[in-house]
Amino acid sequence: MKKLLMLLFVGVIGFTATAQDKVAKIEFKSDVIDYGEISKGSDGVRVFEFKNTGTAPLVISNVRSSCGCTIPKKPKDPVAPGDTGVIEVKYDTNRTGPIRKTITVQSNAETPTVALKIKGTVMANSTGK
Repeated sequence: MKKLLMLLFVGVIGFTATAQDKVAKIEFKSDVIDYGEISKGSDGVRVFEFKNTGTAPLVISNVRSSCGCTIPKKPKDPVAPGDTGVIEVKYDTNRTGPIRKTITVQSNAETPTVALKIKGTVMANSTGK
């Protein structure tokens, strides 16, 4: 009876350890986008590129901005291990002045919450990039 219980215990521990090996990991190419100096009304769309370096599908559940002037867009489908994806960010360039915003990404990754930053300056009378 003791041997049976020990065998069962070792089996459960082994199964648990195997299940924990499957984890999604999100790795961004860069966690900051610098718009530089751009002109008022110019294209405010940029992308954060990332890769799932884990062993389980990556599901991004929520992406939110620190203000309504920045609209982030998350991938709809899970990102398979080894695959890449993007989070699109659109800043309202009709607002002149400095850009300093945070985009918070929530997922099933090993690090479930990641903060991304955008920065730059929207110039009233600039040729921009």
